[in-house]
Amino acid sequence: MKPGKSGIARLVDATGYSIKGLKAAWQNEAAFRQELLLVLVLGVASFFLATNPLEWLILVTPLLLLLIVELLNSAIENTVDRIGDEIHELAGRAKDMGSAAVLINLVLIAVCWAVVAWGRYHAG
Repeated sequence: MKPGKSGIARLVDATGYSIKGLKAAWQNEAAFRQELLLVLVLGVASFFLATNPLEWLILVTPLLLLLIVELLNSAIENTVDRIGDEIHELAGRAKDMGSAAVLINLVLIAVCWAVVAWGRYHAG
């Protein structure tokens, strides 16, 4: 076990680091700001589309996952950029894979919302 704080002190520090990360994403990542706006708009809309708690969860879970995936994608991009600015196949591949993860999450959102909407408006 590595030395350092433990218990409540570690949790307080970890929460501070998390808040610092969210602030950094907000300040430095346009994609994060755009996706947060999408999450807020669709989050409100979810209360009007969902007819029960399970449907609401199906609508909201991939929205929160989008923010998680975008934060991880941004972390990958920042790490790659920190290593160097020269063009390298592996650096490009890492960035492209992070971007692909965000794209897949956006597709997941579209599918979940389409399924719930279809069930609501086309149910037998």
